[in-house]
Amino acid sequence: MSTVYDVTRWTIPGQPGVTAKHDIGAVINSIIADVKARQPNQASKPGAVIYIPPGDYSLKTRVVIDVSYLQIKGSGHGFASSSIRYNAGDTSSWHELWPGASHVKVENTDGHAEAFLVTRGGAPRLSSIEFRDFCIDGLSFTPTQNSYTNGKTGIRIASDNDALKVAGMGFVYLERALVNNGADAFNVTDNFIAECGSCVELTGASQASKITNNLIGAGFVGFSIFAENAEGLLVQGNNIFPRGRSMVHLKTSNRCSITGNRFQAFYPGMIDFEGVNKENLIVGNHFRRVPEGFPPLQAFDNGKDDLYGLIHLVGDNNMVSTNIVSFDVPPSAITPSGATPTMVLVAAGDANFISNNHFVTNTETNHVVLDAGTTNTKILDSGTAAQILAFTTNYTLRPTP
Repeated sequence: MSTVYDVTRWTIPGQPGVTAKHDIGAVINSIIADVKARQPNQASKPGAVIYIPPGDYSLKTRVVIDVSYLQIKGSGHGFASSSIRYNAGDTSSWHELWPGASHVKVENTDGHAEAFLVTRGGAPRLSSIEFRDFCIDGLSFTPTQNSYTNGKTGIRIASDNDALKVAGMGFVYLERALVNNGADAFNVTDNFIAECGSCVELTGASQASKITNNLIGAGFVGFSIFAENAEGLLVQGNNIFPRGRSMVHLKTSNRCSITGNRFQAFYPGMIDFEGVNKENLIVGNHFRRVPEGFPPLQAFDNGKDDLYGLIHLVGDNNMVSTNIVSFDVPPSAITPSGATPTMVLVAAGDANFISNNHFVTNTETNHVVLDAGTTNTKILDSGTAAQILAFTTNYTLRPTP
Protein backbone atom coordinates (compact mmCIF):
# COMPACT_ATOMS: atom_id res chain seq x y z
CA MET A 1 0.00 0.00 0.00
CA SER A 2 1.47 3.32 -1.08
CA THR A 3 1.02 6.18 1.38
CA VAL A 4 2.92 8.80 -0.64
CA TYR A 5 1.12 10.47 -3.54
CA ASP A 6 2.37 12.92 -6.18
CA VAL A 7 -0.40 15.13 -7.56
CA THR A 8 1.26 15.21 -10.99
CA ARG A 9 1.19 11.41 -11.25
CA TRP A 10 -2.38 10.83 -10.06
CA THR A 11 -5.26 10.08 -12.40
CA ILE A 12 -8.81 10.56 -11.17
CA PRO A 13 -10.78 7.35 -11.87
CA GLY A 14 -13.10 7.99 -14.80
CA GLN A 15 -11.71 11.51 -15.39
CA PRO A 16 -8.28 11.09 -16.98
CA GLY A 17 -8.46 14.57 -18.50
CA VAL A 18 -8.56 16.33 -15.11
CA THR A 19 -4.93 16.89 -14.13
CA ALA A 20 -3.33 18.73 -11.22
CA LYS A 21 -2.45 21.61 -13.54
CA HIS A 22 -6.12 21.92 -14.53
CA ASP A 23 -7.72 21.40 -11.08
CA ILE A 24 -5.48 20.37 -8.21
CA GLY A 25 -8.48 20.50 -5.85
CA ALA A 26 -10.26 17.69 -7.68
CA VAL A 27 -7.03 15.68 -7.78
CA ILE A 28 -6.38 16.00 -4.02
CA ASN A 29 -10.00 15.09 -3.22
CA SER A 30 -9.60 11.95 -5.32
CA ILE A 31 -6.37 11.06 -3.52
CA ILE A 32 -8.07 11.51 -0.12
CA ALA A 33 -10.87 9.20 -1.26
CA ASP A 34 -8.22 6.62 -2.19
CA VAL A 35 -6.56 6.96 1.22
CA LYS A 36 -9.89 6.29 2.93
CA ALA A 37 -10.61 3.31 0.70
CA ARG A 38 -7.18 1.77 1.32
CA GLN A 39 -7.21 2.36 5.08
CA PRO A 40 -10.58 1.00 6.32
CA ASN A 41 -9.17 -0.61 9.49
CA GLN A 42 -10.05 1.47 12.55
CA ALA A 43 -6.93 0.17 14.35
CA SER A 44 -4.49 1.08 11.56
CA LYS A 45 -4.87 4.35 9.71
CA PRO A 46 -1.37 5.77 9.18
CA GLY A 47 -2.57 8.52 6.86
CA ALA A 48 -0.63 9.74 3.85
CA VAL A 49 1.61 12.36 2.25
CA ILE A 50 0.39 14.32 -0.76
CA TYR A 51 3.27 15.99 -2.59
CA ILE A 52 2.93 19.08 -4.79
CA PRO A 53 6.09 19.52 -6.93
CA PRO A 54 7.14 23.03 -8.02
CA GLY A 55 4.73 24.31 -10.64
CA ASP A 56 1.58 26.35 -11.21
CA TYR A 57 -1.68 24.60 -10.31
CA SER A 58 -5.23 25.89 -10.74
CA LEU A 59 -7.60 25.09 -7.88
CA LYS A 60 -11.17 25.14 -9.15
CA THR A 61 -12.63 22.64 -6.67
CA ARG A 62 -12.44 23.06 -2.89
CA VAL A 63 -10.37 20.42 -1.11
CA VAL A 64 -12.23 18.78 1.80
CA ILE A 65 -10.03 17.03 4.36
CA ASP A 66 -11.81 14.64 6.73
CA VAL A 67 -8.96 12.26 7.63
CA SER A 68 -6.27 12.55 10.29
CA TYR A 69 -2.52 12.10 9.80
CA LEU A 70 -2.50 13.75 6.37
CA GLN A 71 0.41 15.89 5.21
CA ILE A 72 0.08 18.08 2.13
CA LYS A 73 3.47 19.45 1.21
CA GLY A 74 5.31 21.18 -1.58
CA SER A 75 8.80 22.45 -2.24
CA GLY A 76 8.78 26.13 -1.27
CA HIS A 77 6.42 28.84 -0.05
CA GLY A 78 6.92 30.76 -3.30
CA PHE A 79 5.73 34.13 -1.98
CA ALA A 80 6.08 37.20 -4.18
CA SER A 81 4.36 40.54 -3.67
CA SER A 82 1.26 40.90 -5.80
CA SER A 83 0.56 44.34 -4.34
CA ILE A 84 3.81 45.75 -5.68
CA ARG A 85 3.12 44.19 -9.09
CA TYR A 86 -0.42 45.47 -9.34
CA ASN A 87 0.63 49.00 -8.34
CA ALA A 88 3.80 49.11 -10.43
CA GLY A 89 2.42 50.01 -13.84
CA ASP A 90 4.61 48.64 -16.63
CA THR A 91 6.13 45.27 -15.63
CA SER A 92 7.24 44.15 -19.08
CA SER A 93 10.92 44.23 -18.06
CA TRP A 94 10.50 42.25 -14.82
CA HIS A 95 12.23 38.89 -14.41
CA GLU A 96 9.07 37.23 -12.98
CA LEU A 97 5.53 38.36 -12.20
CA TRP A 98 3.75 35.78 -10.05
CA PRO A 99 4.49 33.69 -6.96
CA GLY A 100 6.38 30.50 -7.69
CA ALA A 101 7.63 27.21 -6.22
CA SER A 102 4.63 24.93 -5.44
CA HIS A 103 2.05 27.52 -6.45
CA VAL A 104 -1.66 26.83 -5.95
CA LYS A 105 -3.86 29.40 -7.71
CA VAL A 106 -7.25 29.71 -6.00
CA GLU A 107 -9.91 30.11 -8.70
CA ASN A 108 -12.83 28.49 -6.79
CA THR A 109 -15.16 28.08 -9.73
CA ASP A 110 -17.23 25.64 -7.63
CA GLY A 111 -18.69 28.52 -5.61
CA HIS A 112 -16.98 27.74 -2.29
CA ALA A 113 -14.89 30.34 -0.44
CA GLU A 114 -12.17 28.02 0.85
CA ALA A 115 -9.29 26.47 -1.04
CA PHE A 116 -8.89 23.87 1.75
CA LEU A 117 -11.63 22.96 4.22
CA VAL A 118 -10.78 20.72 7.18
CA THR A 119 -13.88 19.30 8.85
CA ARG A 120 -15.35 16.10 10.29
CA GLY A 121 -18.16 15.23 12.65
CA GLY A 122 -18.15 12.51 15.31
CA ALA A 123 -15.30 11.28 17.47
CA PRO A 124 -12.46 11.64 17.75
CA ARG A 125 -11.64 15.10 16.46
CA LEU A 126 -9.24 15.42 13.54
CA SER A 127 -5.57 15.20 14.52
CA SER A 128 -2.10 15.72 13.10
CA ILE A 129 -2.94 17.24 9.73
CA GLU A 130 -0.09 19.27 8.29
CA PHE A 131 0.19 21.87 5.53
CA ARG A 132 3.80 22.53 4.57
CA ASP A 133 5.94 24.34 2.04
CA PHE A 134 3.59 25.51 -0.71
CA CYS A 135 1.91 28.75 -1.77
CA ILE A 136 -1.82 29.51 -1.71
CA ASP A 137 -2.50 32.49 -3.97
CA GLY A 138 -5.86 34.27 -4.19
CA LEU A 139 -4.69 35.94 -7.43
CA SER A 140 -6.57 39.27 -7.25
CA PHE A 141 -8.80 41.48 -5.12
CA THR A 142 -12.10 43.17 -5.98
CA PRO A 143 -13.28 45.81 -6.69
CA THR A 144 -9.70 47.14 -6.69
CA GLN A 145 -6.32 45.46 -6.15
CA ASN A 146 -5.90 47.42 -2.88
CA SER A 147 -9.23 46.41 -1.27
CA TYR A 148 -8.03 43.18 0.44
CA THR A 149 -11.40 41.61 -0.40
CA ASN A 150 -12.25 38.76 -2.78
CA GLY A 151 -14.24 36.28 -0.66
CA LYS A 152 -11.42 33.72 -0.76
CA THR A 153 -10.04 31.79 2.23
CA GLY A 154 -6.83 29.78 2.05
CA ILE A 155 -7.35 27.19 4.79
CA ARG A 156 -10.42 26.98 7.03
CA ILE A 157 -10.48 24.41 9.82
CA ALA A 158 -14.13 24.21 10.77
CA SER A 159 -14.41 21.42 13.37
CA ASP A 160 -12.59 20.77 16.66
CA ASN A 161 -9.04 19.62 16.04
CA ASP A 162 -5.83 18.63 17.79
CA ALA A 163 -2.14 18.97 16.93
CA LEU A 164 -2.54 20.49 13.46
CA LYS A 165 0.45 22.25 11.92
CA VAL A 166 0.94 24.91 9.25
CA ALA A 167 4.64 25.40 8.49
CA GLY A 168 6.74 26.97 5.77
CA MET A 169 3.68 28.11 3.82
CA GLY A 170 3.11 31.18 1.68
CA PHE A 171 -0.27 32.94 1.63
CA VAL A 172 -0.95 35.92 -0.63
CA TYR A 173 -3.98 37.89 -1.86
CA LEU A 174 -6.58 36.02 0.15
CA GLU A 175 -9.32 37.81 2.09
CA ARG A 176 -8.70 35.33 4.93
CA ALA A 177 -5.50 33.30 4.89
CA LEU A 178 -5.82 30.84 7.79
CA VAL A 179 -8.86 30.27 10.04
CA ASN A 180 -9.05 27.62 12.77
CA ASN A 181 -12.22 27.10 14.79
CA GLY A 182 -11.75 24.99 17.91
CA ALA A 183 -7.97 24.55 17.93
CA ASP A 184 -6.06 22.51 20.49
CA ALA A 185 -2.24 22.58 20.30
CA PHE A 186 -2.28 24.29 16.90
CA ASN A 187 1.21 25.07 15.58
CA VAL A 188 1.65 27.94 13.09
CA THR A 189 5.35 28.41 12.42
CA ASP A 190 7.84 29.68 9.85
CA ASN A 191 5.22 30.94 7.37
CA PHE A 192 5.09 33.98 5.10
CA ILE A 193 1.53 35.35 5.32
CA ALA A 194 1.12 38.77 3.76
CA GLU A 195 -1.07 40.92 1.53
CA CYS A 196 -4.13 39.13 2.91
CA GLY A 197 -7.17 40.78 4.47
CA SER A 198 -6.65 38.78 7.69
CA CYS A 199 -3.74 36.43 8.29
CA VAL A 200 -4.23 34.08 11.27
CA GLU A 201 -7.60 33.74 13.04
CA LEU A 202 -8.34 31.42 15.96
CA THR A 203 -12.10 31.54 16.25
CA GLY A 204 -14.59 29.94 18.61
CA ALA A 205 -12.07 28.87 21.25
CA SER A 206 -8.55 27.50 21.39
CA GLN A 207 -6.03 26.22 23.90
CA ALA A 208 -2.30 25.59 24.14
CA SER A 209 -1.62 26.84 20.61
CA LYS A 210 1.32 28.79 19.26
CA ILE A 211 2.02 31.28 16.48
CA THR A 212 5.80 31.56 16.23
CA ASN A 213 8.58 32.65 13.88
CA ASN A 214 6.31 33.91 11.11
CA LEU A 215 6.43 36.92 8.81
CA ILE A 216 2.92 38.41 8.81
CA GLY A 217 1.29 41.45 7.25
CA ALA A 218 -2.50 41.88 6.96
CA GLY A 219 -4.62 44.52 5.28
CA PHE A 220 -6.22 47.54 6.90
CA VAL A 221 -9.55 45.67 6.85
CA GLY A 222 -8.48 42.73 9.00
CA PHE A 223 -6.24 41.21 11.66
CA SER A 224 -2.66 40.06 11.55
CA ILE A 225 -3.42 37.70 14.46
CA PHE A 226 -6.87 37.29 16.01
CA ALA A 227 -7.83 34.94 18.84
CA GLU A 228 -11.10 34.67 20.77
CA ASN A 229 -11.61 32.65 23.94
CA ALA A 230 -7.99 31.57 23.73
CA GLU A 231 -6.35 29.87 26.69
CA GLY A 232 -2.56 29.84 26.81
CA LEU A 233 -1.80 31.08 23.29
CA LEU A 234 1.90 31.73 22.63
CA VAL A 235 2.74 34.50 20.14
CA GLN A 236 6.51 34.62 19.94
CA GLY A 237 9.36 35.52 17.62
CA ASN A 238 7.19 36.92 14.83
CA ASN A 239 7.96 39.85 12.55
CA ILE A 240 4.58 41.51 12.04
CA PHE A 241 4.52 44.42 9.64
CA PRO A 242 1.82 46.73 8.22
CA ARG A 243 -0.90 47.12 7.61
CA GLY A 244 -3.30 45.10 9.74
CA ARG A 245 -5.95 46.99 11.69
CA SER A 246 -4.24 45.36 14.69
CA MET A 247 -1.13 43.25 15.08
CA VAL A 248 -2.55 40.99 17.81
CA HIS A 249 -6.24 41.15 18.75
CA LEU A 250 -7.30 39.15 21.80
CA LYS A 251 -10.99 38.76 22.59
CA THR A 252 -11.92 37.31 25.98
CA SER A 253 -8.63 35.42 26.15
CA ASN A 254 -6.60 34.41 29.17
CA ARG A 255 -3.02 33.51 30.10
CA CYS A 256 -1.63 34.22 26.64
CA SER A 257 1.99 35.27 26.08
CA ILE A 258 3.06 37.87 23.51
CA THR A 259 6.85 37.88 23.76
CA GLY A 260 9.91 38.62 21.67
CA ASN A 261 8.07 39.95 18.61
CA ARG A 262 8.87 42.86 16.32
CA PHE A 263 5.78 44.92 15.45
CA GLN A 264 5.57 47.76 12.93
CA ALA A 265 2.25 49.49 12.30
CA PHE A 266 0.71 52.45 10.52
CA TYR A 267 -2.20 52.70 12.98
CA PRO A 268 -2.97 52.75 16.73
CA GLY A 269 -4.28 49.59 18.39
CA MET A 270 -1.25 47.45 17.61
CA ILE A 271 -2.15 45.17 20.52
CA ASP A 272 -5.90 45.35 21.01
CA PHE A 273 -7.89 43.68 23.81
CA GLU A 274 -11.65 43.20 23.49
CA GLY A 275 -13.92 41.83 26.21
CA VAL A 276 -12.46 40.73 29.54
CA ASN A 277 -8.93 39.35 29.13
CA LYS A 278 -7.01 38.06 32.15
CA GLU A 279 -3.43 37.27 33.12
CA ASN A 280 -1.92 37.92 29.71
CA LEU A 281 1.77 38.71 29.25
CA ILE A 282 3.14 41.35 26.84
CA VAL A 283 6.89 41.27 27.44
CA GLY A 284 10.10 41.96 25.56
CA ASN A 285 8.62 43.17 22.27
CA HIS A 286 9.66 45.99 19.96
CA PHE A 287 6.84 48.27 18.79
CA ARG A 288 7.29 50.84 16.02
CA ARG A 289 4.52 53.18 14.87
CA VAL A 290 5.05 55.22 11.71
CA PRO A 291 2.71 56.78 9.12
CA GLU A 292 1.62 54.96 5.97
CA GLY A 293 4.26 55.52 3.29
CA PHE A 294 2.73 53.80 0.24
CA PRO A 295 0.82 56.44 -1.78
CA PRO A 296 -1.97 54.14 -3.08
CA LEU A 297 -2.95 53.27 0.52
CA GLN A 298 -2.40 56.55 2.36
CA ALA A 299 -6.13 57.30 2.26
CA PHE A 300 -6.96 54.25 4.40
CA ASP A 301 -6.71 53.57 8.14
CA ASN A 302 -8.23 51.32 10.82
CA GLY A 303 -10.70 53.86 12.16
CA LYS A 304 -8.86 54.44 15.47
CA ASP A 305 -7.29 57.70 16.58
CA ASP A 306 -4.07 58.26 18.54
CA LEU A 307 -5.88 58.39 21.88
CA TYR A 308 -6.74 54.70 21.51
CA GLY A 309 -3.25 53.58 22.51
CA LEU A 310 -0.67 51.55 20.67
CA ILE A 311 -1.41 48.93 23.32
CA HIS A 312 -5.08 48.88 24.35
CA LEU A 313 -5.80 46.82 27.47
CA VAL A 314 -9.15 45.62 28.80
CA GLY A 315 -9.18 43.05 31.59
CA ASP A 316 -7.53 42.02 34.83
CA ASN A 317 -4.04 41.11 36.01
CA ASN A 318 -2.37 41.63 32.64
CA MET A 319 1.33 42.53 32.49
CA VAL A 320 3.08 44.89 30.04
CA SER A 321 6.80 44.89 30.79
CA THR A 322 10.25 45.55 29.32
CA ASN A 323 9.04 46.55 25.85
CA ILE A 324 10.58 49.18 23.59
CA VAL A 325 7.98 51.45 22.02
CA SER A 326 9.04 53.73 19.16
CA PHE A 327 6.61 56.42 17.98
CA ASP A 328 7.65 58.45 14.94
CA VAL A 329 4.62 60.22 13.47
CA PRO A 330 4.66 63.84 12.29
CA PRO A 331 2.48 66.05 14.51
CA SER A 332 0.41 66.97 11.46
CA ALA A 333 -0.56 63.30 11.03
CA ILE A 334 -1.74 62.78 14.62
CA THR A 335 -5.49 62.41 15.19
CA PRO A 336 -7.42 64.12 16.65
CA SER A 337 -5.51 67.20 15.55
CA GLY A 338 -3.43 68.59 18.42
CA ALA A 339 -3.95 65.54 20.66
CA THR A 340 -1.22 64.00 22.81
CA PRO A 341 -0.87 60.40 21.57
CA THR A 342 -1.34 57.51 24.01
CA MET A 343 1.18 54.67 24.06
CA VAL A 344 -0.49 52.30 26.56
CA LEU A 345 -4.16 52.72 27.40
CA VAL A 346 -5.66 50.71 30.25
CA ALA A 347 -9.29 51.15 29.27
CA ALA A 348 -10.84 48.95 31.96
CA GLY A 349 -9.92 46.27 34.46
CA ASP A 350 -8.31 45.51 37.80
CA ALA A 351 -4.72 44.95 38.96
CA ASN A 352 -2.97 45.43 35.64
CA PHE A 353 0.83 45.81 35.87
CA ILE A 354 2.86 48.17 33.63
CA SER A 355 6.58 47.99 34.29
CA ASN A 356 9.98 48.98 32.90
CA ASN A 357 8.90 49.96 29.42
CA HIS A 358 11.08 52.29 27.33
CA PHE A 359 9.50 54.86 25.01
CA VAL A 360 11.26 56.65 22.15
CA THR A 361 9.06 59.34 20.61
CA ASN A 362 9.44 62.25 18.22
CA THR A 363 6.77 64.27 20.00
CA GLU A 364 5.18 64.60 23.41
CA THR A 365 3.19 61.49 24.35
CA ASN A 366 1.32 60.04 27.30
CA HIS A 367 3.19 56.84 28.06
CA VAL A 368 0.37 55.32 30.12
CA VAL A 369 -3.26 56.45 30.38
CA LEU A 370 -5.68 54.98 32.94
CA ASP A 371 -9.38 55.36 32.21
CA ALA A 372 -11.85 55.95 35.03
CA GLY A 373 -13.00 52.33 35.14
CA THR A 374 -9.58 50.95 36.09
CA THR A 375 -8.62 49.88 39.61
CA ASN A 376 -5.44 48.84 41.40
CA THR A 377 -3.14 49.41 38.42
CA LYS A 378 0.59 49.42 39.16
CA ILE A 379 2.87 51.55 36.95
CA LEU A 380 6.60 51.22 37.55
CA ASP A 381 9.42 52.92 35.65
CA SER A 382 7.41 53.50 32.49
CA GLY A 383 7.40 57.30 32.40
CA THR A 384 7.77 60.41 34.48
CA ALA A 385 4.82 61.64 36.51
CA ALA A 386 4.06 64.11 33.72
CA GLN A 387 3.91 61.27 31.17
CA ILE A 388 1.26 59.33 33.10
CA LEU A 389 -2.36 60.43 32.74
CA ALA A 390 -4.93 58.97 35.14
CA PHE A 391 -8.67 59.53 35.27
CA THR A 392 -8.78 57.59 38.53
CA THR A 393 -7.02 57.76 41.88
CA ASN A 394 -7.02 54.01 42.35
CA TYR A 395 -3.49 53.18 41.16
CA THR A 396 0.14 53.01 42.27
CA LEU A 397 2.88 54.90 40.45
CA ARG A 398 6.65 54.75 40.66
CA PRO A 399 7.80 57.28 38.06
CA THR A 400 10.93 56.86 36.00
CA PRO A 401 13.65 58.96 37.66
